[in-house]
Amino acid sequence: MSSTMKTARIAGFLYLVLAITGVFSIMYVPSTLFVYGDATATANNIKSSELLFRTGIFIGLISNVIFVFLVLALYRLLKDISHKQAILMVTLVVVSVSIGFINKLNQIVVLIILSGADFLSVFEKSQLDALAYLFLRFHSQSWEAIQIFWGLWLFPFGLLIYRSRFIPRIMGVLLIIAGFAYLLSFVSFLLLPQYRGIVSQIMMPLMFGELPIIFWLLIKGVKDQS
Repeated sequence: MSSTMKTARIAGFLYLVLAITGVFSIMYVPSTLFVYGDATATANNIKSSELLFRTGIFIGLISNVIFVFLVLALYRLLKDISHKQAILMVTLVVVSVSIGFINKLNQIVVLIILSGADFLSVFEKSQLDALAYLFLRFHSQSWEAIQIFWGLWLFPFGLLIYRSRFIPRIMGVLLIIAGFAYLLSFVSFLLLPQYRGIVSQIMMPLMFGELPIIFWLLIKGVKDQS
């Protein structure tokens, strides 16, 4: 197996693991434990399933680490096409990962608030539940902001794929479309919250434009370059 093919397979594997860990930490855990608008029910769910909540934090941190290794593998694979675009791709991912790590502190604060520590005894349970819920909202709203970088990094990545001669151009087009979908989703969240649900339903299928490149790299790999 050539070095390029091996790098492509590694990138595909890391991309797949990133997708799985991301779904678990960002979608599965919140949908299982969080009750929108009900701080008490949410706090009770976290206390009764604390291991799941902690696992979600841990998997989320691992996901950020995987993202870094993924973009480094993609850089190695695509840097000869355009070094500037490859560097831009890496930079955008590093910024995204840095914000993601900081955002995890909001969930750690939730664990402290709900820990029942003596220094928190001055607060009533309802107050602690509301405070924990506030930090959970901070966490979820921060993910909305990070979508900017989830979208932006796909533009140089998509252009690199499009300009390459060893991966089908349609893969690059789908990545760029997915990038626009992430950005439009953020715009609707910030400027048009009343249309957030509708926009999300439209944009979600477009975000799946990342999936083809994952399985292409993992299964098909890349053509040998002369």
